[in-house]
Amino acid sequence: MGTPKSVLVCLAHGSEETEAVTVIDLLVRAGIQVTTASVESDGETLMICSRGVRLQCDTTLVSVADQPFDALVLPGGDRGAETFSDSLLLIETVRQFHVTGRIVAAICAAPGKVLAAHNLFPVGNMTGFPGLQSLIPSQQWMERRVVWDPRVNLLTSQGPGTSIDFALKLIDLLAGHDTARAVAEPLVLAPGIYNYQETGS
Repeated sequence: MGTPKSVLVCLAHGSEETEAVTVIDLLVRAGIQVTTASVESDGETLMICSRGVRLQCDTTLVSVADQPFDALVLPGGDRGAETFSDSLLLIETVRQFHVTGRIVAAICAAPGKVLAAHNLFPVGNMTGFPGLQSLIPSQQWMERRVVWDPRVNLLTSQGPGTSIDFALKLIDLLAGHDTARAVAEPLVLAPGIYNYQETGS
């Protein structure tokens, strides 16, 4: 089997809790190691999310930014995404994942307010929260629940209601189709969410 895959999930005050927790939960079900890291400049690790849910981070981004995670996840939420965008360390961490060919996964407000705002992926199809479509260059925007661009190892998605699709695609990329199928099977997914039950990829 080799070393388990590992994912860094960044959080800040105002991060979207449904997106964050859904991704964390499904990755753990897949046997993937998840580390949650606060991007707050004061080192606070107890995040108050966009609807007031409190999430306790494992650590701070400054403590783990240089570790060899296989993927980086940026949940949405307007305030959280703005904190990400204002963090020089977070932006540099995204750049390092990109240049080393590791997966960057962003959902909801994060593609527009972080990735596009800093031109981190000048090449790369992406989606995001539909209300923020204007923040993403029109030639890069795709109106889909989940967009994977293998040219630049970029995974993006639209919002809380697409977070299961987003998480399952990340599992597929990191741990394979069979693992994604095994995680999806007991979730009783709504019609329209790709459940990986079909053969092939």
